[in-house]
Amino acid sequence: MGLLLFTSCISKVLDQSGIKFHSDPKISRSTPWHLQKRIPDSTASIDFVDVGRFLKKIEPATVIVAVLDTPMEISHDSLKDHIWVNQDEIPGNQIDDDNNGYVDDINGWNYIANLNDDHNLYVNLESTRILKSIGVTRLNESIILPNYKDPIRAKYYQTVLAHYKERKANLLRLKKNYERLDRYYYGVMEEVQPYFNDREITLKAIDSLEKAKSADIDSLNFVALREFEKYNINSRYVDSLRNHYTQLHDLLTDLDYNDRQIQGDDANNLNDRTYGSPKINVHTDLLDHANPVAGIILGLNHGNSIKLMSLATSCYGDENDKDIALAIRYAVDNGAKVINMSFWKHFSLHQNWVHDAIKYAAEKDVLIISIAGNDGLNIQDFPKYPNDTDQNGREITDNFMLIGASNRYVNHEPLVDFSNYGKIDVDLFAPGIDIYTAGSNNTMIEDFDGTSAAAPIVSGVAALIRSYYPSLTAPEVKHILMESGVTYTVKVPTPTETDPEKTTPFNELSKSGKILNAHNAIKMADRLMSTRQ
Repeated sequence: MGLLLFTSCISKVLDQSGIKFHSDPKISRSTPWHLQKRIPDSTASIDFVDVGRFLKKIEPATVIVAVLDTPMEISHDSLKDHIWVNQDEIPGNQIDDDNNGYVDDINGWNYIANLNDDHNLYVNLESTRILKSIGVTRLNESIILPNYKDPIRAKYYQTVLAHYKERKANLLRLKKNYERLDRYYYGVMEEVQPYFNDREITLKAIDSLEKAKSADIDSLNFVALREFEKYNINSRYVDSLRNHYTQLHDLLTDLDYNDRQIQGDDANNLNDRTYGSPKINVHTDLLDHANPVAGIILGLNHGNSIKLMSLATSCYGDENDKDIALAIRYAVDNGAKVINMSFWKHFSLHQNWVHDAIKYAAEKDVLIISIAGNDGLNIQDFPKYPNDTDQNGREITDNFMLIGASNRYVNHEPLVDFSNYGKIDVDLFAPGIDIYTAGSNNTMIEDFDGTSAAAPIVSGVAALIRSYYPSLTAPEVKHILMESGVTYTVKVPTPTETDPEKTTPFNELSKSGKILNAHNAIKMADRLMSTRQ
């Protein structure tokens, strides 16, 4: 492996692990940039620091925010005092005290585990599940789909197959990339280890050995050694990455892999509900997505009124529609008023189950906030799931929001290049880059990115409104968030295959055309409530 390829691999390794080459010294840990006062035509912060003056004389009500995500590290110092507790359940007695169908569900439920402490870490892509549902088994040289007479149905399965093949090829490239990194690391270490005579390999020891010129070591290997030491890359780290990307490739697209074996349920039967585990705080080092999401929501916990309900539905691969639907219903039935879903997928095998759950949430006045996704595409052309639209593109309810990711410096380019967008389906944008929040293993991170960061910011403001103005309905809160945002008309790149240079005004990339502003939202909610008194 050449040095350029090695450096590229190291960059990808660090990116996947959450470690970055550069941290932004301008990020304030006391007040992260996205919460600071907005600077017109410059920084699109959400003005959270200004909301207090509207709320001083109001006693907040407790609001439960359900987090449908990976398992949550509920023992994390920044989270542990804000975790929802099911008061109707007696911990550890192995009895369903509240008769809700879930035994010992003290802080939520883990849909991707079982009572024997077995846990799903890698599951199929939805395209894999769909192909299996029509009888496709182990991938041979080619897959021949059934001959569907309905052209719409035939095109759909062709699209699914194309996605499956593309993802499988990408996962294979990643697997080989990390296998090369593995070989390179051990190749370097095999050459240099004898010269250290069992001494610890530190940057000082490397410098000393290189200056002594007593070792016949290639100069590029000294460069590699410094990178290893600088970024704490050791054999355990390299082995875990190789194993991780092997598992991704081998299981996400495996047409013979039963990704419900651990749960032991029938994934195609919504009434088969006796599965899962009450244990939430598990495998959060590998499945480390819920912590940052939870930390962002709590960053807007003015008045200490937010409690987090952990509902584990996500691991590597695509969420199962059954788990999504049941988790939404669990959240609604156990008092959540806001549900955050920072995940998306390209297909939905049982979309009707999820739609019915969204309708159920609407009936119970619960607001659901989800993400637009990170493909950098117009989702009018490339739909994502879950969503709240029927086959004709009409909204089925008015309690569901899709959130895109906006940038910090809007005078340059307010759209983060990875964020999906869409004039019809995306409701609002919110900050989605360099967000300071909770990490795994009781740490904090400064650079959580993605629409997965944007959605919980909106969820946090929604929870704030529902806490201080509890009589406002879910649709009212949704439209307050949309209408109170700040409009930006800067043209941003929105390239297509036919027009790679295409640009679009930012305010045409979503239904509202705006970026979230907490100050304006609270002010609008306060004004609306004043008119009712």
